[in-house]
Amino acid sequence: MEILIKNMVCRHCVAAVTRILEQLGIPYTTVEIGRVELPAMPSDAVLDAFSDALAREGFERILDPADALVERIKHTVRHHVRTEDQCRLNLSGCLEKRLHQSYDTLSRAFSQHEGRTIEKYHIALKIDLVKELLADASMTLAEIADRVGYSSAAHLSRQFKNVTGMTPTEYVRRGDFARSSVK
Repeated sequence: MEILIKNMVCRHCVAAVTRILEQLGIPYTTVEIGRVELPAMPSDAVLDAFSDALAREGFERILDPADALVERIKHTVRHHVRTEDQCRLNLSGCLEKRLHQSYDTLSRAFSQHEGRTIEKYHIALKIDLVKELLADASMTLAEIADRVGYSSAAHLSRQFKNVTGMTPTEYVRRGDFARSSVK
């Protein structure tokens, strides 16, 4: 049984949800960003307790089909950004293949629900990954651009400045490396 969870954005969120499952004694198969796989359907009382515990940590079980679709889109876009160097498809192709719906349908549903386009969400996630890689300081800007799917370091720098208001160099100098804020 799959349970979709809203507001999971990083490995710390995965750890928090895993801890909740273990505290409640709920057996699970997989916990990843945005979803939990359970081997069997728990009782309504257990699901209610799980929902309450999630809410105390800032998460939410997704019950509405439209919300579920948007979360699946977000999960796929996050996966695409994190594995773009391995993915041979463009974002629209990746979404269509994994979600078995046309990109137009997915894009319309996402925009209506989120008030932003899939493309804007994709860019925000890419910039978030760039911030992580800059904080790590083990790659050059050109290597980061290549890893994240930008055609050049200059293109990355322009988009980074458009989104954050500063250049990557200014961001590194500032040294205030916050965790992901993209939901």
